[in-house]
Amino acid sequence: MRPILIAVVALALPALAAAQPSAVEKIRTTKVVTMAYRTNALPFSYKDSNGKPAGYTVELCEHIAASMRQQLNIPDLKIRWVDATSQNRFDLIEKGEADMECGSTTATLKRMERVDFSSYVFVDSTGVLTRRASGILAFPDLAGKQVAVIAGTTNEAAIKAALERRFIDAKVVAYPSREAAVAALEADKVDAFASDKILLGGIAGKVKDTSKYVLLPDNLSFEPYAIMLPRGDSALRLEVNRGLSQVFSSAAIKDIFQRAFGADAEPTALLRAVYLIGHIE
Repeated sequence: MRPILIAVVALALPALAAAQPSAVEKIRTTKVVTMAYRTNALPFSYKDSNGKPAGYTVELCEHIAASMRQQLNIPDLKIRWVDATSQNRFDLIEKGEADMECGSTTATLKRMERVDFSSYVFVDSTGVLTRRASGILAFPDLAGKQVAVIAGTTNEAAIKAALERRFIDAKVVAYPSREAAVAALEADKVDAFASDKILLGGIAGKVKDTSKYVLLPDNLSFEPYAIMLPRGDSALRLEVNRGLSQVFSSAAIKDIFQRAFGADAEPTALLRAVYLIGHIE
């Protein structure tokens, strides 16, 4: 009988795993959706002058919450914001401490072994910001130089791969945060900083003297941003993608984009395609 019992239990395990409640059920019960956000990923997610969450992806997540209020019939649904860093953002989702992460996270197959992602919300590439005094005007000029990156990011992998592919001998120096990498660049401890291009543009406007820095033209990777979600939670992913579909097909997306990137900014052709594909009926 024991072998039969073991077999029955073994057959039941997948069904039990599948029966794990979605975060949607918790949200229905608590009337709270917990959203992690990067506090320093300008212009995607950051703390504004009042200490409140702001930015392109933060606004998208607020629209998702509005959609949930209607679709799940929770008119008094509240958002609880949780600070996230590039290091702890995956843990927050995996451990259930946040229902989604609203920042500048690139969706990759490797990361999908740990978490899931929404429809794409933005596309970018890895670029390099340099000090003019370093004499770096093109990517090959990085030879013999030191390049800062944020540890554990796709940008770190992209710059290392690009240097190896082009046989350029430069030292990649990993820092724990964006602030630390920028501080190293300003203090002349490194010659350049590799990150997502749109984020480098935001950083360039925050350094003490913008005339000292230049963004190289090279595109070193393809970075599709998405909202990070718990792995295997299809019900939550549906609600998130539903909210994104609604905002992508409305005039609101233009306002969100221009508040983040400037009144004269326009989405690239590739980003327009992301909005079109993300509009799911």
